[in-house]
Amino acid sequence: MKRIFGAKKDKEPPPSVQDASDRINKRGETVDEKIKKLDAELSKYKEQIKRTRPGPAQEAVKARAMRVLKQKRMYEGQRDMLYNQTFNLDQVAFASEGIKDAQQTMSALKSANKELKGMMKNVKIQDIDNMQDEMMDLMDVSNEIQESLGRSYSVPDDIDEEELMGELDALEADMGLETESDGVPSYLQPDKEPDLDAELNLPAAPSGHAAVPAGRSNTQGEDELGLSAVPRASIRD
Repeated sequence: MKRIFGAKKDKEPPPSVQDASDRINKRGETVDEKIKKLDAELSKYKEQIKRTRPGPAQEAVKARAMRVLKQKRMYEGQRDMLYNQTFNLDQVAFASEGIKDAQQTMSALKSANKELKGMMKNVKIQDIDNMQDEMMDLMDVSNEIQESLGRSYSVPDDIDEEELMGELDALEADMGLETESDGVPSYLQPDKEPDLDAELNLPAAPSGHAAVPAGRSNTQGEDELGLSAVPRASIRD
């Protein structure tokens, strides 16, 4: 049967948007090259028109320039059309990529939703609440144990706090009296020397010259303490 009717040919896959866009871009590049060549010819004809005098020769050059200019306008129209097609293909490609991204996002969300449902089966809010209550009870018991271990065995329970506060106030008052003298406590102040004259009640030493009786002249000199000086003759060599 294949020899009579022939084998069925496999259909070629349709071109993708990217393939069509690349092909149009190549055509656009070809058109741009043709436009550049026509611009070069026009520049030559302009120079020839400037150098030739008005007449049949100049008119012939103008006719050639007009023909090149018409071709240029035609290629520019084709180039604009190709640019529009490329723009449309880019819009379609952008929309297609957006749909593909949305599909991937939906697939990822479905997979994550399934995983979350499986994990939530193993986690119950009631179990979490019970665990938190047990932790609070354990912390309370731990605090009671620490308070029990921190008690002092030597302190009696019947201590009057008001009496302790009174003793503390008296101690602060004594410390304030001690620190009134230049802010230095009494036990840090230097010791004072005792006044021996005041303790023995001795009379004060005379400060002036002794009184001389009337009719008696002070024939003898006095020393620096106000006493009679010893005569020199009584001093033996």
